[in-house]
Amino acid sequence: MSKSISQPHSQQTTFRITGMTCAACANRIEKGLKRMEGVTDAAVNFAIETAQVDFDPTVHTIQDLQEKIAKLGYQAKVQQEDQISEVERDRKQKIKRLQLQCIIAAILSFPLLWSMAAHFSFTSWIWTPSFLMNPWVQLVLATPVQFWLGGRFYIAAFHALRNRSANMDVLVALGTSAAYFYSLFLTIASLEEKQLHSVELYYETSAILITLILLGKLLEAKAKGRTSAAIQKLMGLQPKVAHVYRDGEEKTIPVEQVMVGDQLVIKPGEKIPVDGVVTEGISTVDESMLTGESLPVDKKPGDLVMGATVNKNGRLVIKAKKVGKDSTIAQVIRIVEEAQGSKAAIQRIADRISGIFVPIVVGIAILTFLAWWLWLRPGQIGEALENMIAVMVIACPCALGLATPTSIMVGSGRAAEWGILFKSGEHLETTHRINTLVLDKTGTITEGKPALTDIISLSDNETEWLQVVASVEQDSEHPLAKAIVKGIREKGFEPKQARDFEAIPGSGVKAIVDEKEVMVGSYNWLKRMGIEVPKTLFERMNQCEQEGKTVMLVAIERKLVGLLAVADTIKATSKQAIEQLQELGLDIYMLSGDNRRAAQAIAQQVGIEHVIAEVLPEEKAAEIQKLQRAGRKVAMVGDGINDAPALATADIGMAMGTGTDIAMESADITLMHGDLTKIVDAIRISKQTMRNIRQNLFWAFAYNSLGIPVAAMGFLAPWLAGAAMALSSVSVVLNALRLRRFQP
Repeated sequence: MSKSISQPHSQQTTFRITGMTCAACANRIEKGLKRMEGVTDAAVNFAIETAQVDFDPTVHTIQDLQEKIAKLGYQAKVQQEDQISEVERDRKQKIKRLQLQCIIAAILSFPLLWSMAAHFSFTSWIWTPSFLMNPWVQLVLATPVQFWLGGRFYIAAFHALRNRSANMDVLVALGTSAAYFYSLFLTIASLEEKQLHSVELYYETSAILITLILLGKLLEAKAKGRTSAAIQKLMGLQPKVAHVYRDGEEKTIPVEQVMVGDQLVIKPGEKIPVDGVVTEGISTVDESMLTGESLPVDKKPGDLVMGATVNKNGRLVIKAKKVGKDSTIAQVIRIVEEAQGSKAAIQRIADRISGIFVPIVVGIAILTFLAWWLWLRPGQIGEALENMIAVMVIACPCALGLATPTSIMVGSGRAAEWGILFKSGEHLETTHRINTLVLDKTGTITEGKPALTDIISLSDNETEWLQVVASVEQDSEHPLAKAIVKGIREKGFEPKQARDFEAIPGSGVKAIVDEKEVMVGSYNWLKRMGIEVPKTLFERMNQCEQEGKTVMLVAIERKLVGLLAVADTIKATSKQAIEQLQELGLDIYMLSGDNRRAAQAIAQQVGIEHVIAEVLPEEKAAEIQKLQRAGRKVAMVGDGINDAPALATADIGMAMGTGTDIAMESADITLMHGDLTKIVDAIRISKQTMRNIRQNLFWAFAYNSLGIPVAAMGFLAPWLAGAAMALSSVSVVLNALRLRRFQP
């Protein structure tokens, strides 16, 4: 799969859109924007009411795009970085407004509903005040519902028709207007005939329909608010203040005022305000809110810490490295927002269907009216009208428009809570299709840093010679030397002072400790120096090398005393995770620049059969392409830096680690914790999200497919159709919310 490449002079902006009522609205805005010269792409998300637009700023300004959206009948505001709190505030205001409208509509509609009791024999036992049967009383009750509370449908329908398209508002406006104006005609006619109480009116049909649709909008708004819970939770993680050293004293300032280079004090139990490096103190930090890893992480001077994580038990002083929008938490929020605002391919199909759905429904409704009026019930215009209205209302494509974006919102949000960041809805969809997984060895399967793994002694005094080795190696800058010194120190042995240190490139090091010559290096070097290696030690050396370890021999005063082996250790969860990935049906490949024997040794330990070794970083992308040409859907997992070309080439690129800038930019998915089990979780939540989307789409299509013929055959009263339409939208959102129960 080719990845999108930004166009020259291309700029992306995100708008918050108000006024959309169904998927057809989103489809119309999207089409309108794409028709503009200089607009390379546009994606409108009905569920979270946003539009992402890629455009050429030399052709259009942001104001031009806003004016275009306004001409289509909607309002657009540029989405700011702190928009979440504003969106949440607007959502609460919208809910309050809808609650008031529903109450008023219910008060006005209830008397009309009561009057329906007089229309049916099975409800004749219900007493109905005679004044409610007066057409003029019903007109007074129905009119404010129709034109004040229902005015939104007329305005939106007008804009839709003016732009040569149709949406849910057109169906509602046509259906309720047919009932209202036909009843108004009969009311005026009854005045001439002086038969005020014997006329069969349909005011209650239009009023109850509008009331039920408003109620459905209220329930939908409340449910949709819960789908953005992940973003709200992430926003809530950010601390509001920071303790900063300035002018020789500690000051408490708003976190927005922290600058790069500031020295910050973090007390036990406090949230770390920004990304930084520890300069003083030792503590443990709870990073679960970003990585999903439940165990606290030890921190000491020189270690990196991330904003929004919690300092558990020690006082820390950190130097600010990344603040504001550059911090890890800000990048996480931005990626989740982009994922929730993007479209999966399956959603675009649903949008295209909803775009042509409304005109077809209007045609079916007209045919229904004519069939009942001219053939099934000749002359019974009232019954024909009711069936036509029922068809229009039951067919509203709200559920179809909500089916995909709500699932993507909840799925990507839930994944983010566990440290799995999908860059877009497209990648969330594609992940469940992968059948081949390519794992980089260093830093992915292994820890990415050498550690002392084996100590084999020929001397009775192991303690002495280990201390001597540490004394020599502490003067070396080589990564393997640092691993040896660290491993020996962890055993409680502190190095002594060495003199006459000398490093022999490609061979080893030597120095004088306690007036004795100490040599630490390769077998070939010691052999050239005339030092004999016993057969038993030679066999152990070969065994270690076959396991992918680097072996160094130790000689004191030209006498061999022992062997040290250093290796990049395998992560504790790698073997288990690879077993789980194989159970999911994936073919696992390991990609490494190491020699084949070392790579095979690591692969054998974790259960990987396919090994591609001795590959240069620039050749990794070509190896991915070979697998793709064989018809495989490939995911590449690496560290996001030296693996960037391969990550970009793969169908899905996953970056392991702590979410560095490069990792987040180069990968389609960022795994905030360097644990292979997160790959299993990413695939599982992709599968569950796609299953949820298919359920939503099935029921949305089934609902319309079954509902339209039932309504056309006269088995569905308009008010029942309105209730069913409202409940269908709410049920889709509630089904998507089930994804919040996902556990890794």
